[in-house]
Amino acid sequence: MTLSAILIVSAALFGIGLYGALSQKSFVMLMMGLELMLNGSLLATMGFWSLALGGAPKGQLLAIIIMAVMAIELAIGFALIVAVYRKRQADVTEALETLAR
Repeated sequence: MTLSAILIVSAALFGIGLYGALSQKSFVMLMMGLELMLNGSLLATMGFWSLALGGAPKGQLLAIIIMAVMAIELAIGFALIVAVYRKRQADVTEALETLAR
């Protein structure tokens, strides 16, 4: 795969994530949009790393570690949001919506 193809896919992932993060009212969907944005930027980083180092496995290992940390971080975030929702019976984005007015 060429670098331009990787960057096009990366930009598409980032754009879909940005649209998802800005257009959704649910906090879970907002977090999923942020996850897509992070994956798009990680894919671009991997593409540039592959170009610079000629496909050395050190960059791939770092990307796998970053993906694992992102997955753990978002799992904790989802757990906190579900706990807040169960306690207050309200979505967090409702409070953000009142701040925007």
